[in-house]
Amino acid sequence: MHFLALAVDYDGTIAENGSVPPEVCASLAALKHSGRKLLLITGRELQALKHHFAQLSLFDLVVAENGALLYDPTTDTEELIADPASTELVGRLREKGVSPLSVGRSVVATWHPFEEAVISTIRELGLELQISFNKDAIMILPSCVNKASGLSAALSRLGICELNVVGVGDAENDHAFLALCGCAAAVSNAIESIKARADICLTQDHGRGVCELIERLLQQDAALGKIERIGLQLGQTDDERPVWLPPGSVLLIIGNSGCGKSSYVTWLTERMVQARQDFCIIDPEGDYLCLEDAVTVGGLTTPPTTEESLRLLLQARLNVVVSTLALDPPARVQLFGELLPFIQRLRSTSGRPYWLIVDEAHYMLPQRAVWPLGFLANMGAIIVALDFDQVCPALLEGVDMLVTLGSTARELVQRFAHHTQRTCPAFPAHPPGLEPVCLWDLHQGEAVVLLEQLQPHQKHHRHSGKYAAGNVGAWRAFYFPALGKHASNLTEFLSALAQLDARAFGEHRRAGDFSNWFREVIRDDVLANKTRLIENDDAVSIQVALEQISRLVQSRYHLEQVDAPGAAPVTAPTHE
Repeated sequence: MHFLALAVDYDGTIAENGSVPPEVCASLAALKHSGRKLLLITGRELQALKHHFAQLSLFDLVVAENGALLYDPTTDTEELIADPASTELVGRLREKGVSPLSVGRSVVATWHPFEEAVISTIRELGLELQISFNKDAIMILPSCVNKASGLSAALSRLGICELNVVGVGDAENDHAFLALCGCAAAVSNAIESIKARADICLTQDHGRGVCELIERLLQQDAALGKIERIGLQLGQTDDERPVWLPPGSVLLIIGNSGCGKSSYVTWLTERMVQARQDFCIIDPEGDYLCLEDAVTVGGLTTPPTTEESLRLLLQARLNVVVSTLALDPPARVQLFGELLPFIQRLRSTSGRPYWLIVDEAHYMLPQRAVWPLGFLANMGAIIVALDFDQVCPALLEGVDMLVTLGSTARELVQRFAHHTQRTCPAFPAHPPGLEPVCLWDLHQGEAVVLLEQLQPHQKHHRHSGKYAAGNVGAWRAFYFPALGKHASNLTEFLSALAQLDARAFGEHRRAGDFSNWFREVIRDDVLANKTRLIENDDAVSIQVALEQISRLVQSRYHLEQVDAPGAAPVTAPTHE
């Protein structure tokens, strides 16, 4: 299931003239029987609600007093989640003859035409209160308390993501909570502003409309919602048409080394943050150690633990990067094997993480790995690899969309089609000299769609963790003949660089060894180009050149300063 809960308003939605028909209760019970949660979101005070509606046990939680009170029917316990009602306000309104006047634990309510008296009294007393309307009803509540804040508190207790909730309402005070839901519906008797913002306008009124909604939800599930609300934007075409990934889909991103896969994934995470979609990244090479809006488990030298990863994943509204850089290959596979079943269970019960991203998937899902067919079905997964033949075959069977990047983008689509026994899609023309970003919808696309190459707003440090503290291999390590040492990563490089005497440093500098290694092994053209300028500038002294190269490496890869023996301390700047 994608939609895990239904949140319904009371008056004007499930109730007509204050009462809920038996057939509506039966429909609500059928939805709950499907395994989904039910929430009642109402402006009514709890005692009045209990008096008029004896079937509150249908609901997992009730949000009363327009978001101020949380009630658990199972335990018959209530929790005030807002400030208590102002006794000063109540006394002054009574003095002014405002009647009827209802006082709850937090809400103070009256009816039209007393809104002017309410506003003037709040101003006279200098109180920070807000007014919410429900047709002719006037509710006075503490600032920032509404049905959305109440629903958010209820969902936090249930552990369910807002985007996995369908909401239905009819009046002004329903706007906030409907905007929070992944799918918003309006019964046919709803006011026009609610209908205008709803994803679904039901044909029936009151409880009959809710029954209509429940029937559609049971039949359609995720298809009920608008993809612009619950899907992920993958980019846009040359004519600025957005392209979307449906929720629960599996996206495979492949392309040659250095083609921009990690930058593209970083751009996707920024779209996820905008859309309130939690993500978890399994990061074998430290590409996302400094990713914004996420917390990291593990680091350059500190291995992640299953326990710490799970603890963070359980926290709502938290994006998690699990960095496995410090683990050897077998330990990475083991960690992923331990995490995936838990993530699958969490996703099925809470909707979180909304997206699972597996970078450099040949580490976690190698070609020899044995997984059942469809093991990522309905998960919402983004798999990143150099080539599809490096990952396990069971994964390829479940791919819904394919994105290819780089100089081999077209060839990769053609090979994937042949490998999976599909008809090769047509390719649109693209300007010569530009490397395309190809997107192929494997279910609907008879042709490839070309996407604009978009860059994330945050600086992406490609393989920063891998090159900072990993191992580039014996044949690619930087060799310092004067020291008899090899540097297999940038940390070791800086340490050795600080030990070089002037003669040895000068020899490496004149040969362009540093910039060549940065370009060919570290594959960082920016670092290589800036280093080449330093190497070629004879006006720069050896000591200054050494310090400048050290600064460049430290700033781009977030490394601590390593000073040469006897050299004045050099302060490393912050990252670019």
